[in-house]
Amino acid sequence: MKRWSVSALVLVLVAFAWQRELVSFATQDGGIVYADVYGAGDHGVVLAHGGRFTKESWTEQAQQVAAAGFRVVAINFRGRGKSRGGPQATAGDEYFDVLAAVRYLHETGATEVSVVGASFGGGATARAAVESSPGEIDRIVLVAHSSIDQPELMQSRKLFITARNDTTGSGALRLRAIRDQFERAPGPKDLVILEGSAHAQYLFQTDKGPRLLREIIGFLSEPY
Repeated sequence: MKRWSVSALVLVLVAFAWQRELVSFATQDGGIVYADVYGAGDHGVVLAHGGRFTKESWTEQAQQVAAAGFRVVAINFRGRGKSRGGPQATAGDEYFDVLAAVRYLHETGATEVSVVGASFGGGATARAAVESSPGEIDRIVLVAHSSIDQPELMQSRKLFITARNDTTGSGALRLRAIRDQFERAPGPKDLVILEGSAHAQYLFQTDKGPRLLREIIGFLSEPY
């Protein structure tokens, strides 16, 4: 029987994490979502992009999360690529796309599913955490997320992350609204404030990118 060294096994796992599979799945409102899948395992992670991005924007982070032992699904929201909503779709229905990805992971063997959402995708993630069935979503990471009306109804364990000086188009600090969402949300929850002004996924392009990824992977990996 061939014996594998630890270093060889690590190389195999990293190489597997780099592989990407294109999949699609239906949403409950009659739409369809296209997504890239990385890695393997019974712990799944959905990556929900910001409004100016697509699923490809997560490529580097998806590979690193997969290399940490997760099965990762990076989605294209409706209106991006070939993803689309149902015939009666309206603005604000994007949370259906997040829920569809969560259910896809459960249906394909995941025993625990978390969601990482950034900006616009963070708002959809927060709404999905309100609308999901108990136990569907285990953890959520909200990176400078768009506010939702009832954060107090969010289920699951939560990590809020934002840059201290991130501002809206009108110049208002996003931190105030995010802190309000954090305070209103039920526990368990954590808030991480990074120095700088980059918004959501743009943080990965700064010197805070490695810290942001460590915070996300660390949170996803923590035992209950």
